[in-house]
Amino acid sequence: MRISDQQRRARIGARHRLAAKAATPEEAAASVVALHGTDPATVFLSAGARLSSPGPEPVERALYADRTLVRMTGMRRTVFVVPAELVPVVHHSSALAIARRERASVLKTFGEGGWDEARLKDVEASVLRLLASGDATAAELGRLEPRLREQVRVAVGKPYEGVVSIGSRLLALMAMDGLLVRRTRAAGTWVSGTHYWGLAPEMAEWAAHEAQAELVSRWLAAFGPGTEADLKWWTGWTLKDVRRALAAVGAVTVELDAGTGYVLPDDTGEGPAHAAADDAGEGAVGEPWAALLPALDPTPMGWQERDWYLPREHRAELFDRSGNVGPTVWWDGRVVGGWAQRPDGEIVWRLLEDAGAQARAAIEAEAAGLAAWLGEIRVTPRFRTPLERALTSS
Repeated sequence: MRISDQQRRARIGARHRLAAKAATPEEAAASVVALHGTDPATVFLSAGARLSSPGPEPVERALYADRTLVRMTGMRRTVFVVPAELVPVVHHSSALAIARRERASVLKTFGEGGWDEARLKDVEASVLRLLASGDATAAELGRLEPRLREQVRVAVGKPYEGVVSIGSRLLALMAMDGLLVRRTRAAGTWVSGTHYWGLAPEMAEWAAHEAQAELVSRWLAAFGPGTEADLKWWTGWTLKDVRRALAAVGAVTVELDAGTGYVLPDDTGEGPAHAAADDAGEGAVGEPWAALLPALDPTPMGWQERDWYLPREHRAELFDRSGNVGPTVWWDGRVVGGWAQRPDGEIVWRLLEDAGAQARAAIEAEAAGLAAWLGEIRVTPRFRTPLERALTSS
């Protein structure tokens, strides 16, 4: 069976809720497995691009009141916002292995300062006792447990030399181990990254290989077809783990315009959309669609091999030097430009290719809608890219 690049681009609109909008933030997150959460603004902007009624309120409710969305470290040591039912899967498939490597790194970094496994465990126990009385910020925990404030200089002699505290590493490590969870934001607006830490609730146990199979199944449903290289990059696993998970879900091979891809056994039809997306949300599946997606959005970051939706000649303008994507403008399944928000709140965008009058009109409407629900909020991506910088300064 063959699935063309055009068919793959049609799947993006339907499955990622960009052509057929979602009713809830939970549906929006599930449509791309999880939302990127390294930059707090990304969560709200990614959800907003997929919601029939965008705005920060439903996302904050899901994160902080209903807790149906959970912020956690997951694949590739990246912070994601994950549907609550998927937390154990991400934890056992990815986070625990990352935690083991992170613990070794922490002990190596702070070892010369007298930190060993016993001392680390003692401070962890102290943090758990403190949080048993209620949630607290990292700064509050540092005042109550002074050992969290101990610092060490890293990367000495290098351009990125700096000082890190044991608390900044240890609290994140405890979250990777499933002991802590990021709760409500502590101050500011929804673009603020300051949050409270709390004790993590109990979670279901999964064998690592079963959790990996479940995660691959979710990824194929949202992003398939994809290659082994795509999955290896997205998960951060070894190729052996990827191949074992593909075999476990019975993934079948399909011919792509560039190589061999994989889909779920029941996903070999030629239609562009997952059945659920055809019957839900706004927008007719198959019609051209426009979207303004934020920096680190899960759609442009969903595959390692991107030529079929993101022309290679656009990448220098749209990515930073570390491979983080900036704000992108989409037309009917392809990246055609980028956008930014100026200090006065105006949403500005630039096409990197001629997409036609229909595209320009649709993109302008998307920009107006985004400006309306952002209101007085100003968003500057954590990882800035050449085109985003150019648009904000012009």
